[in-house]
Amino acid sequence: MSRDDGNTTWRDVRFRTRRLMRLVPALFLTMLALAAPARAADDVYVRVGGGFDRSGDARFTDADCSRNGLYGCGTGSDGAPYSTFGDFGLIAGIELGVGRRVAPSLRIEGVVQIRPRAGYEGRANFLAPDLRQSVSANLSAVSGLAAMYADLPRLGPVRPFAGGGAGVSRIALDETTMTFPRTMTRVPAGRRSGFAWMLSAGVGLPLGSAATLDLAWRYQASGRVVTGAGTGRVFLHDGSIHYRNGRPNAFPLDETWTRLASHGLQVSLRYAF
Repeated sequence: MSRDDGNTTWRDVRFRTRRLMRLVPALFLTMLALAAPARAADDVYVRVGGGFDRSGDARFTDADCSRNGLYGCGTGSDGAPYSTFGDFGLIAGIELGVGRRVAPSLRIEGVVQIRPRAGYEGRANFLAPDLRQSVSANLSAVSGLAAMYADLPRLGPVRPFAGGGAGVSRIALDETTMTFPRTMTRVPAGRRSGFAWMLSAGVGLPLGSAATLDLAWRYQASGRVVTGAGTGRVFLHDGSIHYRNGRPNAFPLDETWTRLASHGLQVSLRYAF
């Protein structure tokens, strides 16, 4: 991938999104299979939406601090084990769902979620608190979930609902850059698939006989985010290679990891057939 001063470019984002989209056809066929046994035409619906999530705190630590660790074993300047503490900020995403009503107040749904880019910003705890030790990276994620929703009694023009779901997420993390007072360390990119789950509550506003506007709050745990096993490399701030004992400063690394969890508002349009 092309890079600009160590940061992801828009070309990188497009390439990564196309790569993630390869998973969508299989997930979409799974969602159609959920809808296939519907008893009547108006039992089936599609839903298209998007929104923004605020990530929770995320601390990167070594999978094993005693073996090729980025951080190593010990206690940092903040009293915690050597690590990086930060978050993924505001995460934008889009989603496509196919569902069916299996009872007057019960729906099942399969949904694909795509988050093309989120930026991690954190701070390591190697050095004294007043010294620079910032950490940054970008990730993208695609998730496929099976969900169930209960539609509650109407409140005036809207109908509240609540539900939850579970499935899998595929999270890709770009190269991580750690910036210190004199040098920068670049950590290999990583990717991981794993279990994901969510809880949701919201209201549906009918827009006619077939369309419904949904406004929902959602909490989602998307699984592990990992840096890759490989070679860490040290550079000067101008991008030139840092040398140690006459050789390029490089060292083997195993994975580091954290968890991605977020909550936020989602707006979608549901259309019944």
